[in-house]
Amino acid sequence: MRRRAFIAGLCIATAWPLAAHAQQTMPKMRRIGFLTRETDASVSTQIDAFRQRLGELGWVEGKTISISYRDAKGQLERLRVLAAELVALNVDVIVTVYTPPTKAAQEATSTIPIVVAVSADPVGAGLVRSLGKPGGNVTGMSLLAPDTDQKALEFLKQTLPKTSRVMLIVDPNNQGMMLRFKAIQAAVPKLEIELQTILAVGSSELVEALTAAAMKPPDSLFVFSPIYSSYRNEIMEFATKMKVPILFDTSGLARETNALLSYGADHSDLLRRAAVLVDKILKGAKPAELPVEQPTKFELVINLKTARALGIDVAPQLQQLADEVIE
Repeated sequence: MRRRAFIAGLCIATAWPLAAHAQQTMPKMRRIGFLTRETDASVSTQIDAFRQRLGELGWVEGKTISISYRDAKGQLERLRVLAAELVALNVDVIVTVYTPPTKAAQEATSTIPIVVAVSADPVGAGLVRSLGKPGGNVTGMSLLAPDTDQKALEFLKQTLPKTSRVMLIVDPNNQGMMLRFKAIQAAVPKLEIELQTILAVGSSELVEALTAAAMKPPDSLFVFSPIYSSYRNEIMEFATKMKVPILFDTSGLARETNALLSYGADHSDLLRRAAVLVDKILKGAKPAELPVEQPTKFELVINLKTARALGIDVAPQLQQLADEVIE
């Protein structure tokens, strides 16, 4: 009996450190919060790219990471509440798309790292101190939008040489967007374009402004993706009724109704690179020491289906420049 008790005790003593060792080596589940103003088809594609890159970096959803999504569905006032929810979940890092969600996350926490995946001008919007040394708890990706927006208008002018009036819808409460707007204002004189601006502060106000604009419709619309996320129905109704071609700032929207062309930074590439920053942070890097990165991939997409429907001839030389031509 004593011998059996000794052997049983030995087995228990041996099994205990093995179990403890297995517990110690089991990877800890890390939590990622994802905050968006609105998750449309374009943003969904970007999120897929983000998740795919995390997987390539060795993170497995449900085993080593979990992602909690919060979508304000276009209602800016909800962003603060949703950011607070992610903070209450004690996530390890918060990923944001565009400036308003980043501002909300920044107000909700000064300690949890924040990676802004898409921002027109993180310095100008007050999200970071500088691109090289962000400081604080925010880092991420810059769109360099002031330069790319001008180039987008140049492509529009090449596609529609007779374009003289371009309508731009902007959100006055979005600091990053207003910075882009000011840069566009400075660029349009040399492009010989008259900029017709509508301030979008709500759906009813936008509908009223578009109804007035229908009296003298523009030659084309230049639509920023955050604006389209919030006011897709209103914009589409106007563009379809007035047969106005649309210039988008991201290839993710190039297949939308009346989309003629898109030009801008490859947003999906920005999300993939944001995933790399998240990976570094989860492994111990501090956001204050991770420089804000700038886009390296830009895409020009031409939608010939829209061009044909609106009776627009796109020069073959321009089609050859495009990264993608939609037939």
